[in-house]
Amino acid sequence: MAQHAPPARGARLGRAAGANGSVSTVSGVVLLLPGASRWSPGPVRPLARALARAGGTDGLVTHHVIHGGGASREEEAGWAADEAVRRYGDVPVCLAGFGAGGLAALRAAGHTAVNSVLALAPCLEEPGTADPPEPVRQLSGRQVLFVHGTNDAHSDPESSFRLAARAKKANRSTCRFEVHSDGHRLREHQAEVVALSVDFVMGAVFSGRYSRPVTDALAAPPPLGLRMPLASGFGRSLRG
Repeated sequence: MAQHAPPARGARLGRAAGANGSVSTVSGVVLLLPGASRWSPGPVRPLARALARAGGTDGLVTHHVIHGGGASREEEAGWAADEAVRRYGDVPVCLAGFGAGGLAALRAAGHTAVNSVLALAPCLEEPGTADPPEPVRQLSGRQVLFVHGTNDAHSDPESSFRLAARAKKANRSTCRFEVHSDGHRLREHQAEVVALSVDFVMGAVFSGRYSRPVTDALAAPPPLGLRMPLASGFGRSLRG
C-alpha cells in the first residue's frame, strides 16, 4: 500500500507514454522529474521517448511530473508515486530525475511503490557544519544509479560522489557513472546517457538484468563502482 504524500497543489502527471497508456497493460511506471527550469530539461525528454520505445511492449508507461509550485519537489514526487499506484495498481515505480528533479527522486525514494531511482546530475548542496547530511536510509532496498558529468559547473559532481558513497554503505545496489568532459545538461554524450538510463530502468523495473558495465558497477566496491566511466558509444555497443 502506498504511503500518502502531502497534497501537491498544482502538480500533475503529464500524458502517459508507452504501453498505449492502457491500465490493463501497465506493469511498470517511470516518473520523470524535470530540473528547476522548463528551459533546461537536460536529457529527460529524449529519455522519455527512448523508454517508450524500449519498454512499451513490456508494459512500461512514463509520465512527466509537472511542477506546480505549491509544494516541494520531493512532496510532488511522493504525490506522483501515490497517483501512479492509484491509476495502475501495485506496479514497480522508478523515480528518474534531472538536476533538482534528481535530488527530489533521491529524497522521495522511501515511498513503498518505488523500487529504483535514477539521479541525473542531481543538484546537491554541501551541508554546513550544523546541518544534517543528506539522508540515504530511504534508498535501502532500491536499485540506484547516479550519472554526473565531470565538467558540471552547476552541480558539483564530487558532491554526488560523496552522497553515492554514503548511499552504497546503506544499500549495496548503488552505482554511479561519470560522463567525462560533459557539463550539467549532459549534452555532449546525450545518446550514451540515455542508453545507460534505459538499460538501468529496464533492468530495475522488469528483468533484474543489466548490461555488463552496469552489472560491474553495482558489484564493484567503492570507489570503483562509483566512478565508472561512461564509454563512448555505449548504446551502439549494446545494439551491436
